Amino acid sequence: MSLLHSILLGIIQGVTEFLPISSSGHLAIAEHLLGMEGAAEIPAFFDVLLHLGTLVAVFAAYWGEIAEIVREFFRGCGDLARGTTPKRVPPARRMILLIVAGTMPLLLVLPVKDKVEALSENLLFIGGALLFTGALLFLSDRARKGGKTEKNARLADALLVGAAQAVATCPGVSRSGMTISAGCFLGFERRFAVRYSFLLSIPAILGANLLALKDALETGVAWGDVPVYLAGVAVAAAVGYACIRLLRYIADKGRFGVFAYYCWAVGALVLALTLTR
Repeated sequence: MSLLHSILLGIIQGVTEFLPISSSGHLAIAEHLLGMEGAAEIPAFFDVLLHLGTLVAVFAAYWGEIAEIVREFFRGCGDLARGTTPKRVPPARRMILLIVAGTMPLLLVLPVKDKVEALSENLLFIGGALLFTGALLFLSDRARKGGKTEKNARLADALLVGAAQAVATCPGVSRSGMTISAGCFLGFERRFAVRYSFLLSIPAILGANLLALKDALETGVAWGDVPVYLAGVAVAAAVGYACIRLLRYIADKGRFGVFAYYCWAVGALVLALTLTR
């Protein structure tokens, strides 16, 4: 793999992982319509590293909160050991419960994982999924601004956002778009909806990569290419961090519409080209 190829893939990973435009959908489009056969066949170990690069972006953007969540986890373990419970549950501890609850629906996808991945071969499905993503983003702009945060969001809210994340495993459906839109519809404060979406991505990305790492190591690693891989990882982390900042700004302004129009345009183009081929 060349250095330029690694950097380009890092840019694509950083942009599509966090902006609500569906990375899996764009990859399938590139492979099927643009003639980039084998676009999905990047080295498995490099793919794992790229996803870890975007995790670095999440940690950089929310380091203070993640550190507090980790500290609160150990405080909670101490309370369990002593049999004590604080009168008011700290916000960081409630966030832990919300993240756990939001991650649980992903377990329902595991039995049908292969069937979900096979949908990437169906461009009609992907085009329709992009139109669906655009509609959600458009409607989320118009949802009444809520005030729920980790202090008062319910576990039922987290489960519903988690269900949206599970649906977003389908190619063409944006993970960040689904989870942020779901949060807006449930009355989350917009900045919290974005923050919760990205914190919820941590166990999702880690879990997916743990499943992929074993296969990647068994496939074999070109250790001589690792320095080139790391360049792409650094780019993915930097671009991902910039995209997180951008999405936080857009959420404050309530202007997801720009991404809705983009998803509609790409989805309509995919459907038109597929039906006329």
